Amino acid sequence: MLFSSDIFILVFLPVTLGLYYALAGSRSARIGLLVAASLVYYGYWDVRFVPLLVGLALVNWGLAWLFMQNRQRRWLDLGIVVNLAALGFFKYTNFLLGNLSALGVTAPRLDIVLPLGISFFVFQKISYLVDLRRGDRHLYRLGEYCLFVFFFPQLIAGPIVRHNEIIPQFAQSPRRPEMWKNLGRGAMLFILGLFKKVALADTIGPNVDTLFAKAASGAGLNFAEGWAAAVSFALQIYFDFSGYSDMAIGLALMFGFRLPFNFAAPYRAESIREFWRRWHMTLSRFLRDYLYIPLGGNRRGGLRQALNVVITMLLGGLWHGASWTYVAWGGLHGLALAIDGAWERGGRRLPVALGWLLTMLFVLVAWVLFRAADFGTAWHMLQAMAGLQGFGDVDLENRRVLYLGLAVALIGPTSQDAILRWLAPQRWAATVAAVALVWALLAIGGRLQHEFIYFQF
Repeated sequence: MLFSSDIFILVFLPVTLGLYYALAGSRSARIGLLVAASLVYYGYWDVRFVPLLVGLALVNWGLAWLFMQNRQRRWLDLGIVVNLAALGFFKYTNFLLGNLSALGVTAPRLDIVLPLGISFFVFQKISYLVDLRRGDRHLYRLGEYCLFVFFFPQLIAGPIVRHNEIIPQFAQSPRRPEMWKNLGRGAMLFILGLFKKVALADTIGPNVDTLFAKAASGAGLNFAEGWAAAVSFALQIYFDFSGYSDMAIGLALMFGFRLPFNFAAPYRAESIREFWRRWHMTLSRFLRDYLYIPLGGNRRGGLRQALNVVITMLLGGLWHGASWTYVAWGGLHGLALAIDGAWERGGRRLPVALGWLLTMLFVLVAWVLFRAADFGTAWHMLQAMAGLQGFGDVDLENRRVLYLGLAVALIGPTSQDAILRWLAPQRWAATVAAVALVWALLAIGGRLQHEFIYFQF
C-alpha cells in the first residue's frame, strides 16, 4: 500500500486517523490501534512477512528484557546477531552465491523474496540494543516497543528513528492544544511530499529509465544524453525519497508525533561532507554513531580516520543493495569524505562556487554507479558524460518538469522551512493544498503506480 495510492489516501488514512482520535483518551487503546493498523499496512504488501516482522520484534524485546534482569551483555549480542542474520539471509544470500558462481563454485540461486523495509526496521532494532549495551536503561512496555518498530509512516523507508526520540511521545495525548496545528501542518507536509513524488519524481522517471536502458543495451549515448540521464536521476531519487520522507513526517505529525527530518537541500552543499549532513540525515547519523565512532572515528590520527570513513561508507553502500555497484558508490563517497576531511584539517577552503560545482559533479558521477544495473552500463554512461561517444541533442519528455525540479532543488525552500516555520494557517494555503491533492489523486488514478525507490533497500 503506497502512500501515493488511492486506497491509502481515501480509505486507510482517514479510517485510521478517525479511530485514533476516537480512542485518544486511552493510551493503551490508541497504541494498540496504531500497532494493528501498521501490521495491516505492512501485510497489504505481502502478509507472509508479517510473522517475520512480529517475530523479530518479540525476540528483540525479549532479549532486552532478559538483559535488564541480569545485565549480561550476551543477550544483547545475541539480538544483534539475530538481526544481522535475518538481514543477511534475505538480502545478501543470493549476492554471496552469485559471487561464488563467478569464481567457479557451483552455487544455485535461491528463491528469496526481500521483505519490504527490512534494512530500515533491522537498523532500528540494532540501535536500541546497542544503546542498551552502552548504558541506556530504558525497557519499554511491549506495546510501546512494537509501535516504535512497526509505526507505518516510517516502517518501510524511514526516517530511521531512535527509540528515545519517539517512544516518550506516545504518552502525550493527541488531543492536546496543538492538535489542529499538527493535523493541518502534517497534512500540508503530506501533500507537498505527494506532489514531489507524483508531479516531479514519477514524471522525470521515464526519461531516466529510457536513457539508462539505452546505455545498458550498448547503444552509445551522446554527451547531452549522458548528462541529462545523470541529472534526471539525481532529481528523481531526491524528489522520490525526500517526498517519501515529507509524507512520513507529515503522517506522523497528523497523529501527534514528530519524526526527525531526513533532507535539508542536499544539492546546495559546498562539500561532500556537507552533502552527507543534508542527504538522508538519519542514515548518516546512524552510520556515524553505530559504525564510524565505534571504529575509532577521528580519535586515532588522520590516516586511521580516513580508513574508518572509507570502511563506513563501503558498508553503507552495501546496505543500500546487494551489488558491487552499490559498494563502489559507497567506496567513492568514502574516499571523497576522506579527502575532504584531510583538506579541511589542512586549513584549506575552496571558493564557495567552486566547492559547490566540484561537489555536484562528484555526486552526479557517483549517482551513475548507484543507478546503473552493472558496471558495463555505468561505463557506457560515464563515457557519454566525458564526451567519448560524441555530442548531440537529447530528446526528453516533460523537459519543463526537469527545469522545475532543478529550480526547486537548488533555490526553493526546504519542506520543513516552508511548512513548519514559514506557512501560517491561511485560507489561500488550504485552497492551494486542496487543489494540489485533487490533482494528485486524478494523476494517480490515470497512471501506473510507481514504488518509492528506497523500497528496494
